[in-house]
Amino acid sequence: MNNSVTNTARLLWAGLRALLVLTLVTGVIYPLAVTGVAQGLFNGKANGSEIKADGKVVGSSLIGQSYDLPLKKGQETADPDLKWFQGRPANGLGTNGVNTQYELLLSGATNLAADSEVLAKQVEAANAAVVRDNSVPGHPVRPSDVPADAVTSSGSGLDPDISPRYADLQVRRVAEKNGLTVAAVRKLVEEHTEGRTLGFIGEPRVGVLGLNIALKALAAKG
Repeated sequence: MNNSVTNTARLLWAGLRALLVLTLVTGVIYPLAVTGVAQGLFNGKANGSEIKADGKVVGSSLIGQSYDLPLKKGQETADPDLKWFQGRPANGLGTNGVNTQYELLLSGATNLAADSEVLAKQVEAANAAVVRDNSVPGHPVRPSDVPADAVTSSGSGLDPDISPRYADLQVRRVAEKNGLTVAAVRKLVEEHTEGRTLGFIGEPRVGVLGLNIALKALAAKG
């Protein structure tokens, strides 16, 4: 009887020591080590790839934003603020109605097939809007000028980048709305165009948030 109690106590103590050691290693030491390495070597990425303007965090280089006008009475969808470069459509996004404390944005694709009539109508409407919004006197935009990323959402709906072709399509409209020269705005686009990752992965892209921050600074100079 005494041996049984002694053995049980020894096993329990051994298990408790193992629990304490593993908790210390996996719950304290390892997370601190990983956090330290991340902060030291990949500070920007570890903190969410934040983008700052005027000393404040205004977004992330990984998540797209909308640049819309305030909703008017009776409106369900806001009109785009055409003085800014616009990102890709976000047709797959929705809101989370379960969480009552915060209105969370849900990431997602449309899940519509290529032959879907709903998708076709969305693309047609988006194409017409891009043509209408970006046509300026003397420089009309044709439907065939509109690139695919201007009328389709990404798989996540949160793509922060647009193609250089779509950015270039918006240059004249942005220049006109901000009282800037086309050459100056086009130079901004060139400065914010990134090439393929490692020279061969993906496609050239333009980060819309960074571009609009630079646009705001340029417009402020007059």
